[in-house]
Amino acid sequence: MKASTRETVLERMEILIQNAISNARTNPHLAQRQAELVKKLSSRHRIRMPYEIRMNFCKKCKKFIAPGVDARIRIGRSSTKSIRITCSSCNHTYRKIIQKVH
Repeated sequence: MKASTRETVLERMEILIQNAISNARTNPHLAQRQAELVKKLSSRHRIRMPYEIRMNFCKKCKKFIAPGVDARIRIGRSSTKSIRITCSSCNHTYRKIIQKVH
């Protein structure tokens, strides 16, 4: 694949995700559709989604999660600093570790 095509697709994916996040409160159906387009672009052009985009999808049901709108976000209280994200669609909870204990 050409580098210019790859960069264009990545740029389009970032624009679509930003639009989906901004539309999540007012029009959730449109936001979900924009997120589906991002997934379709990445699979059609065989480009892996960047981490910043991937973290906006639930790991279990694969639906789009707008931060604070479609998910509950909590800070973990254990010795390992982490963020707990609970999807509002499937109630799956997963953690993102911020800092490991030495």
